[in-house]
Amino acid sequence: MENSILHGRILEEMNHLLAQEVPKQKVPQKLESLHKDLLRKHYNAADVSIDYHRRRVKLAIVMDDADYDPKKVNLHLPTLHTNLWFRNLYDFLKSCLDKDAKSMAFYSSLLQNYTSNKKELAY
Repeated sequence: MENSILHGRILEEMNHLLAQEVPKQKVPQKLESLHKDLLRKHYNAADVSIDYHRRRVKLAIVMDDADYDPKKVNLHLPTLHTNLWFRNLYDFLKSCLDKDAKSMAFYSSLLQNYTSNKKELAY
């Protein structure tokens, strides 16, 4: 029971954080970093770049984690390069929220990092 309440609270806070509008001129680095971290986690991507004005996300999705070794430089990871278009950034990022326990722990750490410095997220 407590876990479901905690999971609901974490998802609610993530939704609130993602609901912040992106300014038309320059996206704050902290907010862009949040978006990239979320996309990196959801798609298992090695590289993420977001073009907010053209509504595009470029990802280098890792195809096979078996070749990954954290103790050495990984130069030959099999990746799939994709270019995704989104209509609404909030809906796109919200669809990337998973509800498993491992994701909840990741979102909790994101919330700790990004809500402790709310001034940096403000524009």
